Amino acid sequence: MILSKEDQDFIKKIIARDNKALIDFYKCYQMRVFYYINKQISDKAVCEEITQDVFLDFIEEIRDFRGQSSIKTFLFTIARNKTIDYIRKKKFKKILFSAIPSYIIEKASAIFLDDDLEKKELADKIKSVLARLPNDYQIILRLKYIDEERVRMIARKMSLTFKATESLLFRARRAFIKVFKTI
Repeated sequence: MILSKEDQDFIKKIIARDNKALIDFYKCYQMRVFYYINKQISDKAVCEEITQDVFLDFIEEIRDFRGQSSIKTFLFTIARNKTIDYIRKKKFKKILFSAIPSYIIEKASAIFLDDDLEKKELADKIKSVLARLPNDYQIILRLKYIDEERVRMIARKMSLTFKATESLLFRARRAFIKVFKTI
């Protein structure tokens, strides 16, 4: 694909650190990228953060751009990849720290696991790890990673100070990882 003269000029300006060109580009595409991401992720704050990351990556990667597509396609490819990365990380976190209800396993299987046997083994392993942890570790991990509670709210629910809750969460994670590696 041959880049348009406009895209070629734009790339030269960005590489030359032309702030006006970058600001114009940002103004032109910021809302489009945001809405694109928002179609897959309904959390506005997360969408705004990912949008900013997309433009930062765009600036970093523009030097390596070889003109295989339009600038717009290049930008939206970055947006797509950032969105997929976020969704994968979020799903993985839920899988790793939950009792793994079967519907989550089914949705995540296309991304993480090849077959039903692997899904079942991972679910069983995580259940086994949680069962081997002290009760307060189980509670705090479930509140943090299943219920997605903030540390301050967990502290209130468990009648602990903020620092004590952070410390307990740290120890619970470390214990989970240690037991997970041994099974």
